Amino acid sequence: MNQLAETYADRRVLVTGHTGFKGAWLSQWLDHLGASVSGYSDGTPTDPSVFDLLGLDRRLDHHVGDIRDRRRLAEVIDEVRPEMVFHLAAQPLVLRSIADPVETFEVNTMGMVNILECIRERPEIQAAVLVTSDKAYRNEEWDRGYRETDHLGGHDPYSGSKSCAELVAHSYHHSFLRDAPTRTATTRAGNVIGGGDWASDRIVPDCIRAWSIGEAVTVRSPRATRPWQHVLEPLSGYLWLGARLLTDEQLDGEAFNFGPGAAQDETVADLIESMTQRWDGAHWKVAPGSEMAGLEASLLKLSCDKALRMLDWHAVLPFTETIELTIDWYRSWHLADDDLRQISIDQIERYTTSAGHAGVAWARP
Repeated sequence: MNQLAETYADRRVLVTGHTGFKGAWLSQWLDHLGASVSGYSDGTPTDPSVFDLLGLDRRLDHHVGDIRDRRRLAEVIDEVRPEMVFHLAAQPLVLRSIADPVETFEVNTMGMVNILECIRERPEIQAAVLVTSDKAYRNEEWDRGYRETDHLGGHDPYSGSKSCAELVAHSYHHSFLRDAPTRTATTRAGNVIGGGDWASDRIVPDCIRAWSIGEAVTVRSPRATRPWQHVLEPLSGYLWLGARLLTDEQLDGEAFNFGPGAAQDETVADLIESMTQRWDGAHWKVAPGSEMAGLEASLLKLSCDKALRMLDWHAVLPFTETIELTIDWYRSWHLADDDLRQISIDQIERYTTSAGHAGVAWARP
């Protein structure tokens, strides 16, 4: 039994946004660890839905509600009496934030206010991991990784709303929770890929949608470079941070980056080419007027030195295995494999084994 299993077995955990891509994977992992998982979400955000495909509605204590509805959220928390909270409920899309900035700030910023207001009124909650985004940083066009002490900012409503959420968490910690029984911390991650993501305007889901019907995917920014990471990498950080919050008061009120090593920095073109090698008949093309002959998009990457120093956490998967796990999951879905839950559990176990071989603290016996 590893450190995560010892922490979460039989523990009551609430996950907000549990029907989303990361929320569903986190809920599946917690269920596999033996936790008593309750979820709060306003519905499944995509069709197909990884939440539905994993059958999580039948395995978890599933509650429907909007993160903007503090009264409903409080009712659910009083009913399930969680010992720990993972807050992932969000409006996660940049283009949607531009189309509807009010909704984005209401969900991402006031949603953080609502969950923290509920937490501060319930001292029986022992720890809360509050998920924001790497986009919370003010992009200074640096080559180095952004550190947790760097300026927050946001040129678009999504980024701005996540920066605001960080400030909300910071102010609640110092005003209400610093001397309270509940310990909190925020997390920042981005460029997450993996099986089961069907969000719009993301490169991997766009590829799968096109390839699954035998079409070529059209790419706008093939030269853009991103630090890709598999969804299980940041989730392991969230879980380990939650476990450590229970025992280490020095982590209370801190922020942590969870991202891949520099070797994971690959262009969109490299990402797609790697995926085509595992999907028969996959093709792609560059959109007319794209930046193929122009400037490359800026790279925003994270420094995870703090997570290594304070949590003994680091990413473990090489880029090739990140692609392998991602495409193997989607290919099983495409071939109508009816046991995607078991495939997901197998990937969690495989990742845990890799983390153990890498000597990461959370995977040790």
